[in-house]
Amino acid sequence: MNYRSNTYHYRQDSSFLYFFGFNQPGLAAICDLDSGEDILYGDDLTIEDIVWEGEKQRMAEKGKLIGVENIRGAAAFEADIKAALKSGRKVKLLPPYRGDGIIKLAQVLDTSVDQVSNFVSEEFIKAVVAIRSVKDKFEIQEMEKAADVAYIMHTTAMKMGFPGNFERELAGAIEGIALSHGGPVSFPVILSMDGQILHNHNHENELVEGRMVITDAGAETSMGYASDITRTFPVGGKFSARQKDIYQIVLDANMNAIKNCAPGVKNLDLHLGAATTIASGLKDLGLLKGNVEDIVSAGAHALFFPHGLGHMLGLDVHDMEGLGENYVGYNDSIKRSDQFGLAYLRLGRELDPGFVITIEPGLYFIPTLIDIWKKENKHADFINYNKVAEYLDFGGVRIEDDVLITDTGHKVLGTPIPKTIEEVERTMNE
Repeated sequence: MNYRSNTYHYRQDSSFLYFFGFNQPGLAAICDLDSGEDILYGDDLTIEDIVWEGEKQRMAEKGKLIGVENIRGAAAFEADIKAALKSGRKVKLLPPYRGDGIIKLAQVLDTSVDQVSNFVSEEFIKAVVAIRSVKDKFEIQEMEKAADVAYIMHTTAMKMGFPGNFERELAGAIEGIALSHGGPVSFPVILSMDGQILHNHNHENELVEGRMVITDAGAETSMGYASDITRTFPVGGKFSARQKDIYQIVLDANMNAIKNCAPGVKNLDLHLGAATTIASGLKDLGLLKGNVEDIVSAGAHALFFPHGLGHMLGLDVHDMEGLGENYVGYNDSIKRSDQFGLAYLRLGRELDPGFVITIEPGLYFIPTLIDIWKKENKHADFINYNKVAEYLDFGGVRIEDDVLITDTGHKVLGTPIPKTIEEVERTMNE
């Protein structure tokens, strides 16, 4: 699996894919702001390439497809950049993140690997974020497709969620569904009974009655657009009374947040609203105490909800993360918090029509984190640690949907995936 002659899965940089449309390696492009011209660089396949990989479109044909007339060989990229620098012109980059790309850019820019970042342009980043943040109707159609595939993935996982099956069987089945619909998956599948581990990619557990499975998974369309959806279900198809209590709190937080999605609303406020719903529910169960507003303000709820409510979604699952999360999710008026839990909120800014976001509240019992906070007597005015101790074996619950912000409100993308207690149990037992 590790040697030179093997073909590895390639996934194009999302901004390059957005502007130029080709998911293949070895390409580069320049947008010349002085002339208004776009230049696409790349080489046609050699006969050896064709023998092993088959015919591909020639570079000239690619240019015609996207309206780029100036097509040059890969070697010309370095020559053109060096000529521009020599003449005193400015070269602006988006942030590079792949090792081979950074090494190539260092060579092209005649600088060291460490100095490539000096050419990254904040102005360029902000321009791309402004364009890519708002999805047009064609992008939304693609994301609907990705969400529809996720429906099949998640309902399949639910129907396999019975004692004796292994997590890897469920994870393998749903990844195969994504691939069969033109996938791959939009990110490595998160599927585990140990749902208290937020991004748990281990799939080795045998399913056991009395536990719950978190499945956080999505599909990518052939054009590269993603879905990202989470469901939680009880092994064996029946929630216990305790599971129902915790699950319903998270479901209420999910549905209330979605209901309040609209243009002009700050995602930060949606997050705090979800935190309030969770804190109120935990207070009713005796795990938290005191004034709910004070609990959320102090961040005591983050022991159970230590991540953000959601993020932008598009060609990337954490859309445009490579450009810098704060450029995407924050602005001059809304700054990122440094409070535990709230600091992990990827998107705090106001929502605009055309944004697609995830709404994914969760409630987790993380034994090590609970133990540390208890030893520190942290937020003891708000947390009933004796009651919390009864839930150390619980795991976690997360429920996530993909939501389009419209001119007048919102729309949940894709075929509705079962998420009420009754819907989940019915689906598992069909």
